[in-house]
Amino acid sequence: MRKRYDKEFKAKVALEALKGEKTLQELAITYSVHPNMIALWKRQLSEHASALFEKEGKDKTAEDATRQKDELYKQIGQLQVENDYLKKKYKQLYGTDPKW
Repeated sequence: MRKRYDKEFKAKVALEALKGEKTLQELAITYSVHPNMIALWKRQLSEHASALFEKEGKDKTAEDATRQKDELYKQIGQLQVENDYLKKKYKQLYGTDPKW
């Protein structure tokens, strides 16, 4: 059966590995984890550490989504006005309601 580790444990071990006070082998013995796993966690931590400081990026994407949503609502409103105008003109020209 495969053993699963929670993210707090992985972060703790990866931080110790990044500190470099102990070798991977010593950490593996201490935490009963294979050295390859510790190396993987260490690499993941160093690669994704910058994501912890991307608060501005999340706000910007939310702002972009809101702006795009507002633009789409504006387009829908414009299309509804045009559709109503065309129905009115059709009725004036042909005297009946359109069949669509």
